[in-house]
Amino acid sequence: MKNFRITKSIPTAMIASAFLLSLFTVGCNSDATNDENVQTSLRTSRATQSSPASVNLGMAGNYVILAKTGISTTGTTSVTGDIGASPVAATYITGFSLSAPPSTYSTSPLVIGKVFAANYDSPTPAKLTSSVLDMQTAYTDAASRAPNVTELGAGNIGGMTLKPGVYKWSSNVLMPTNVTLNGSSTDIWIFEIAGNLTLSSSVKVILTGGALPKNIFWQVAGIAGLGTTSHIEGVVLSKTAIVLKTGASANGRLLAQTAVTLDANAVK
Repeated sequence: MKNFRITKSIPTAMIASAFLLSLFTVGCNSDATNDENVQTSLRTSRATQSSPASVNLGMAGNYVILAKTGISTTGTTSVTGDIGASPVAATYITGFSLSAPPSTYSTSPLVIGKVFAANYDSPTPAKLTSSVLDMQTAYTDAASRAPNVTELGAGNIGGMTLKPGVYKWSSNVLMPTNVTLNGSSTDIWIFEIAGNLTLSSSVKVILTGGALPKNIFWQVAGIAGLGTTSHIEGVVLSKTAIVLKTGASANGRLLAQTAVTLDANAVK
């Protein structure tokens, strides 16, 4: 009987010690800094539980730049892919030295591709109308997605590494330093921004892990502004305007419900 009692008391003591040790550990790590880190980690984990479905661009996906009120450039810009403007005429595509006379499309020494405008020959006007409608539908779709993470960094996401998911902000988003998107070639990122999106000068969006620009969507209600020599990856869906300052570059698509303004930029 003595041996039985001794054998049974040992695990009981061990359990009690472990419980007391766990209480001590929790108490030591409950400062505000650690709490904040834990909350950030939890937000990131929730955002990466599953990658959202992609945003269908429809016919808008045929253009590297598409705008409703105009496309302008100064300096030596280089665009790889087709560009289009509708419902405005080709006179609202400025700085590109368009070939004349046009037919269903024109060309430009700054564009490796074709240039389309609403006043060109059929079937260009109808195709552009459908493309613009698809662009607006894509914008609405992206804006309606249920977010995994809200108000991350209070709008300042500089220096962060973001996993796939839907991120939402009720105001402006600023990138004062580089931002990394880490995920696979099939992962999707959707950024819902109620205000402006601003990249500071020389700041870059960096892709790692196989992430692809076609799977990244920046839905911006305000102005999407790229500072000098900055770089963005992904599809920019802007309701207000897209403005690239001198030397900025974009790898993806610039789709604006108003105008796209360029200044010696590289867009592909």
